[in-house]
Amino acid sequence: MNDEASFFGIEVPLMRLLGLQTVHLDETVARTRLPQKPEILNSHGHTHGGTLMAVLDFTMSAAARAHDPHGLGVITIDMTTHFLAPGQGELTFEATTTRRGKSIVFCEGSAYDSTGQQVCTARGVFKLVPRKKEN
Repeated sequence: MNDEASFFGIEVPLMRLLGLQTVHLDETVARTRLPQKPEILNSHGHTHGGTLMAVLDFTMSAAARAHDPHGLGVITIDMTTHFLAPGQGELTFEATTTRRGKSIVFCEGSAYDSTGQQVCTARGVFKLVPRKKEN
């Protein structure tokens, strides 16, 4: 599902800059992949925590609007992240919707390294907003 023109139906310049790749999107799950590159590393040579948080935020937000990816956008209301291990090499992110109301969605997400070790986990709350229709 890696569409060069968009990230699950929208353009996100920061995700393009980070090198994020879309993998899968269905009604409640979003998966992305982040290849390692020098620009996203911290001084220890691991993926920077801010990068992990940004990608988790995006991947959870994709899950939040997965039932209408072209018609809805989201605004992050709250996000909590727990770092469990250094992010090394290519990372995979998976996010799920745990509860979706009329305008508020709750999601959980995790990042995994290439061995399957969980690197970090997050929970987020998102407000659904209609996207403006292009003429």
